[in-house]
Amino acid sequence: MSQIETRLWINNEYAAPHNGETFPIYNAFDGSLVADVAVAGPEDVEAAVQGAEVGQKVWFDLSGVERATVMRRFANLLRDATKDLARLDGLTMGRPVHTNDEGTRSAATWEYYAGLAEHVHGTSSLLCPGYVNINLRQPFGVTCGIIPWNLPVGAFAFKAAPAVAAGNAIIIKTSEKAPLAIAHLSKLIAQAGFPPGVIQILHGAGKTGALLSEHMKIRKLSFTGSTNTGRAILRASADSNLKNVTLELGGKSPTIVFEDADLDQAIKDCAFSISFNSGQVCIASSRLYVHAGVYDSFVQGLVEAFKGVEHGNPQSESTTMGPQADKAQSSIVSNYIEVGLKEGKVVYGGKADGDDNVNAFKPTIITDLPDSSAVNTEEVFGPVLVIHKFTDEQEVEVLKRCNDSPYGLYSAVYTKNFDRAMRVAKALEAGSVGVNCNSPFTANDLPFGGWKASGIGRENGPNGLDPWLEYKSIYMRVAGL
Repeated sequence: MSQIETRLWINNEYAAPHNGETFPIYNAFDGSLVADVAVAGPEDVEAAVQGAEVGQKVWFDLSGVERATVMRRFANLLRDATKDLARLDGLTMGRPVHTNDEGTRSAATWEYYAGLAEHVHGTSSLLCPGYVNINLRQPFGVTCGIIPWNLPVGAFAFKAAPAVAAGNAIIIKTSEKAPLAIAHLSKLIAQAGFPPGVIQILHGAGKTGALLSEHMKIRKLSFTGSTNTGRAILRASADSNLKNVTLELGGKSPTIVFEDADLDQAIKDCAFSISFNSGQVCIASSRLYVHAGVYDSFVQGLVEAFKGVEHGNPQSESTTMGPQADKAQSSIVSNYIEVGLKEGKVVYGGKADGDDNVNAFKPTIITDLPDSSAVNTEEVFGPVLVIHKFTDEQEVEVLKRCNDSPYGLYSAVYTKNFDRAMRVAKALEAGSVGVNCNSPFTANDLPFGGWKASGIGRENGPNGLDPWLEYKSIYMRVAGL
């Protein structure tokens, strides 16, 4: 990989911002300046929207098979770029390079939606005598995806792939914390054969996001990020053109481990869930409810698993867990651990060893916390895990405690009893439930999204194109013609 790309991508060309404004990106590991990235202002947003309007008409006129062919070419290019994308993610958010296969995983998402692009069709009905009634599914036109910093390449695929498969054009706004991987892959858009304007890439912070969420010509917006920003986007939609909105927001995911669970598997999965990407994942399993009969063994097993974590430079092959994305995220995690020390017991964790690991934390286990503690109720977005103990008689109570949260994104249950597994899975108030498995496991062939304050709508799955399509009913009278 040559120089780091920092410009906007408009109409299949890299473009400098109209006002010349930039923002700095710092190395998550050592704090050094990596690059100054272009900020999309009002003129850039307008240029992107106008170009998307033109490009969408060209794209929509192609057949589903033709669109799928371009998407598959893009998937192959994305797969080939996996190492470069991983290196850039390592710089901006600290994810270890050798564990990052987002390029490969995202290529599979693009291929999945390429298959669906070939089957965008409606239905017809002859139930009304004298009429042929037709239901069409048609694209919105110009759409927008605002993606998070923690898994940028994956989030780009979750939004852009179904949007263009459905025949839309999409404007992607990257996060101000981690724009570099998406800026790098922008050039692959033209190489794959997408017409100019079909996929536009803009960078910037909240002001750029507000320009997009308020824009009168953007008719669909999908956002992944914090619940507070999701609320702001809903307000912007209401105050502008009532654009269709999909939201994938925060989480505080619980896991229940019963006495008959495969303990080794549960320990392995829960350790990975909270340490993956340094805990900077919305579906990280951060609340554990463990049966008293296996509680001590489980906690000790987690401690041993966490002792095997290797901190260090994300670019190093030996590093298994990197730092938090920046000083701000590091400060947030530190504050929650302080609360845990005051209100409960920190069994293991805290700051990572070594002078170089300034923004890094060990996976941290906190016990003996009241349910009302902020560490137990609020999304930390870091490697902080709260463990509670329960007995057989408290199963109903544990379910209530799991569900006593404004969030409902992901949950998990470990048991060898099938009836119990299904009973608990049905009772957990979450958009996804792992049975004898845990986050970050998801699948392209199942819908993903949250209940309650964790979001509105769904991404992925066999109906994954539906959020990106409008329905049109056509009533065609044929009698007497």
